[in-house]
Amino acid sequence: MKPPQRDFRVQRVILIEGTANVLVLGLKLAVGFSTGSFAVIGDAVHSLGDVANNVIAWIIVRMSARPADREHPYGHRKFETLAVFVLAALLVVLAVELALGALRQEAGPPVTRPWAVGVMVVVLAVNIGLTSWENAWAKRLNSDILAADARHTLADVLTTIVVIVGWQLAARGYPWMDTICALGVSMFVLFLAFGLFRRAVPILVDRMALEPEELKASVLSVPGALSVKSVRSRSKGSSAAVDIVVGVDTTLSMEEAHAIADAIEAKLAKDFGVEDATVHIEPDTL
Repeated sequence: MKPPQRDFRVQRVILIEGTANVLVLGLKLAVGFSTGSFAVIGDAVHSLGDVANNVIAWIIVRMSARPADREHPYGHRKFETLAVFVLAALLVVLAVELALGALRQEAGPPVTRPWAVGVMVVVLAVNIGLTSWENAWAKRLNSDILAADARHTLADVLTTIVVIVGWQLAARGYPWMDTICALGVSMFVLFLAFGLFRRAVPILVDRMALEPEELKASVLSVPGALSVKSVRSRSKGSSAAVDIVVGVDTTLSMEEAHAIADAIEAKLAKDFGVEDATVHIEPDTL
């Protein structure tokens, strides 16, 4: 399957799953507010994170092929990272508000209604179907994004089961169960936010993307590269950029030195998947 065709299909799967998640979000909110269950409302907050994840995943696939331009000479990948950071901050706020609301329980104990239970069972069935369907497409298209999203949806299934149990026990005379489940969902949302921060912050602060010792060893395996005087790397979304200064024989012509630089770029692309390598050649005076 050609890359453009594959990317289109991945985008289509994400779009379908995102549409289903919007529907699930609406159903959970309707049940949560009508029954007063903070656990169900917390599950809806979790679904809001799912929708945002779908949007980010769609942007990642959509923007990954866009080349650098005048305003963004290093490409557009950090826009994806910035979006992840904003999503993580939003999840933290929502999780804290959910926890505070559950502890206050100003609305009183939740109630149960047959139609609400039925809606949550439908939500559970939709998520199970989405997990199986998306996982099948992830294998068919060999897509890491779809595989990760399928695992996240599986976590949604488990969370919804816990929420339904807590909500029903609370409505039958154990209101503290709803509070415990709501706090549990809040902690889970905070855990997801922490994971997003761990992905975004190192990229935004230009933390090294690749071990310098490994980069140096790879470069020195190229014929003609005598020394590595400096090496730097940083992440650009899902790829990495490398700046490296290499020492070569002082007697080489410009064409020969340029050929070594090309070989180093090819070696870095092969060994580490580096898409943006800047190789500066200097005479080796050691």
